[in-house]
Amino acid sequence: MFRYLTLSFVAIAVLGATAARAESCTKSRDYLLGGSAGNLPGPADTYRNLFKICLSTIAMPNVKDAFVLRDGGIAAIPKQDTISATANTLSRFCDTYPRATLRFLGRKDLQQGVGIGRIVQMSSTGSTSCPQIKGNAVR
Repeated sequence: MFRYLTLSFVAIAVLGATAARAESCTKSRDYLLGGSAGNLPGPADTYRNLFKICLSTIAMPNVKDAFVLRDGGIAAIPKQDTISATANTLSRFCDTYPRATLRFLGRKDLQQGVGIGRIVQMSSTGSTSCPQIKGNAVR
């Protein structure tokens, strides 16, 4: 009986942690679709699809949290902000979403605060898109 209770507790803890992290994806999507970010450059369906990508991004090993960006990118807070750790995550992200863009939020970004309104307005244009990384960029 104790073994089943322990197993149940572990399962609830894991699911709770995933749901808590997914909350940033939900908050950023709702912020954008609720009109708080002004007129969006793309249709609402684009942001619903980005939400799914955001949830998948959170499940990646080196991602602490993720957000949908107004310009159509995904922002991620890495667990380890090292070149090798972020490169591995970026490679995995681009393999899964070859037409997307992932922006890592570094210490400098996070020092200015991480409110949803500020994060969703961040640009992903300074980040290298997956088509550019994979050599499939349209010129």
